Amino acid sequence: VKEVHRHMANVFDAARYILLKTGEISTWKLQKLCYYAQAWTLAWTGKPLFPEDFEAWRNGPVCRPLFARHKGMYSVTEDFLPDGNIDALTADEKDSIDTVLSAYGAMEPYQLRAQTHAETPWKAARGSLDEMAFSDSVISKEAIGAYYGAL
Repeated sequence: VKEVHRHMANVFDAARYILLKTGEISTWKLQKLCYYAQAWTLAWTGKPLFPEDFEAWRNGPVCRPLFARHKGMYSVTEDFLPDGNIDALTADEKDSIDTVLSAYGAMEPYQLRAQTHAETPWKAARGSLDEMAFSDSVISKEAIGAYYGAL
């Protein structure tokens, strides 16, 4: 039996699925929900949900390609990502995102920011930088998977 290799979903596919489930949310909250979807998928499966990385910005983890899309916008709906392909996500990946949304979806953006700031992957990627200092250090998928996988 020949194995079928599926094209891995990207951050836009995951973000569109999140927005389909949440309705309109702030871009800040969308970034954090994408981060936690990636983090918990890594913890549970050992594999990333999407290939894009997050950087340790002042306000928590930010995925630069997603940021480039929503820069200057305060809030977004699923229509903001017409190229996001929800069907690129497997049923298991959708279940993982749904679980993350159950855990984090009701949190306010500032609560999500505070939570990411208290967790090792963001802090370690920033090192000794002041909380308000600029940083574009990548939060490695290995660090994310190890941290959330141990919780």
